Amino acid sequence: MRVRPIDLVDVLIYLVVLGVFIQLFPDVISESFLLALLTAILLKVVLEVVLWAKKKIVNRIRTAKTSAVRIVSAITLLLVLPGSKFLVLELVALVFGDAVRLGGFFQVTALIIVLMLARGGVRRLLAKADTTSTQA
Repeated sequence: MRVRPIDLVDVLIYLVVLGVFIQLFPDVISESFLLALLTAILLKVVLEVVLWAKKKIVNRIRTAKTSAVRIVSAITLLLVLPGSKFLVLELVALVFGDAVRLGGFFQVTALIIVLMLARGGVRRLLAKADTTSTQA
């Protein structure tokens, strides 16, 4: 697996958003900048895996030939959505111990939503800038 420039942009976005959460929410803690950077990288890896899994499940729902497959896939999706938040919490606790805390379930959910919105917004800006520069 190769690191693309957009992956580095994502990590930078995640680092900035994580820094904002560290400043705004007392339950979100990182003892150092390096730990925040490593946490952003961990979040990038975990969220990429979760997004990949969600795409596969949604594709299975769309292409299912029977309603039983659709129902099982929909239930799986409903389990993956909150499960991914618990996965993030547990991985951060396992890798960093008490040096990094992302708060509880609701703070992690808010963090992930903001991360995805910021990532999408920056990617749209970059795509728009790319099409503008190729037209000039």
